[in-house]
Amino acid sequence: MSALTSAKARAGRPRRLSLLAAAVLVAAAPSVARAQDIPIVRDAEIEEILKKDGYPIWEAAGLDAKNMRVMLVGDKDINAFTAGGLVIYVNTGLIEAAKNPNQLIGVIAHETGHISGGHVARDMGGKPALATYLLTMGLGILAAAAGAPDAAAGLLYSADYFATLTYFGYSRTQEASADQAAATFLDKAHISGRGLVDFFENFRYEEVFADARKNRFFYDHPLSSERIDALNSRVQKSAYYNEVDTPEALAEHAVMVAKLKAFMNAPQQTFIDYKETDTSFPARYARAIAYYRNLDTDKALKLTDALLADYPNDPYMWELKGQILFEAGRPKEAEPAHERSVALKPDSALLQFNLGQTLVAEEDPRKVGEAIAHLQKGLDLEHDNSLGWWLLAQAYDAKGDAGRARLATAEQNFWLGQMKDARAFALQARNLLPRDTADWRRATDIVLTSQPSEGELQSMARQGG
Repeated sequence: MSALTSAKARAGRPRRLSLLAAAVLVAAAPSVARAQDIPIVRDAEIEEILKKDGYPIWEAAGLDAKNMRVMLVGDKDINAFTAGGLVIYVNTGLIEAAKNPNQLIGVIAHETGHISGGHVARDMGGKPALATYLLTMGLGILAAAAGAPDAAAGLLYSADYFATLTYFGYSRTQEASADQAAATFLDKAHISGRGLVDFFENFRYEEVFADARKNRFFYDHPLSSERIDALNSRVQKSAYYNEVDTPEALAEHAVMVAKLKAFMNAPQQTFIDYKETDTSFPARYARAIAYYRNLDTDKALKLTDALLADYPNDPYMWELKGQILFEAGRPKEAEPAHERSVALKPDSALLQFNLGQTLVAEEDPRKVGEAIAHLQKGLDLEHDNSLGWWLLAQAYDAKGDAGRARLATAEQNFWLGQMKDARAFALQARNLLPRDTADWRRATDIVLTSQPSEGELQSMARQGG
């Protein structure tokens, strides 16, 4: 993921989307202090780590842990929030600010407390729903429309996650309740609650600030010394209070922070933060990304190959190599790297999309069928991922299958909530697909659920369905 910039600054500069990651969505979501763009970012590796961190908490809370999601917000402000459903939003700035995994897990447990408690946040001024559009940025999963990145606006991710998202604030009673719920979940999961207390202690001074000066998290989640003391008293009684982070958890946290810094900061800043004398895995990883972002492909590949020599079974190292080559316009060379990443992590939709996109980009008719298979596998894993449907439409178009290409485009728009366009493409697909097949019936379903006009219904009736 490259440093975030405004859509206007990117206009007219065609780029391929990338690694930190598969998608960026921007929401016009004013905060109390100022209006700001909130970019939602995808990264398979970081999402896997965050889900592993949260899973025991969600199980302890009695939630559907398998279907819980942690979504990354590309914002350096320290914040985390929920907007209903089984989604927790975590700012990249919070991950960087958390001093250890236990602190981050504590915040996830706190947000889980809000979900479990069914808390209804206080409205903070009628904030608008998310208006999503594409921001092209580094290491990418998709080639945006050449010369017209704005044409890909709203392309990438399900509107269901974002259409109702606003900035919320909770009452002090709800905050205290979420604290106590978090302590309960952590205890059930045999995890120390000390990290959540320590995280709050780091910002105890926020209580005295005026609202305009408060950190975003502590405006939405009003903090008080009484809250901290009550939570501390509770977690100190736990049998697991003195449990510490495992070496594996510490290593994974360091990787997340390094990766985020490498993508969010300018390359030169990364070289300062992770000097050549630092030979740790996170530092080497960060420098490889920084060279990639600095368009120094040879150095990026050299570092990535060295990392692969040490960690040959790391799917995300292979993903990085594949994307460096793909971004350099070398899809045939990228293919083996993406194949290896998928072989190592076949249940990652984003890695499947990477490989499918690469195969299509080779413009070899013999590989289109294989590309479709990988894209479909990704969609089996994330059926509502409009990015995958967009890529599948490109693959079917390359195959000359106009009916399925239009159906995939209808699906893309359907999952984005763009019902007018979904209906238009579904109607076209019905006219091209064999009647009474599964694809034809799916196109019909999309039409019927997208507010068709009386004339469209009558036309379908005349066609016999």
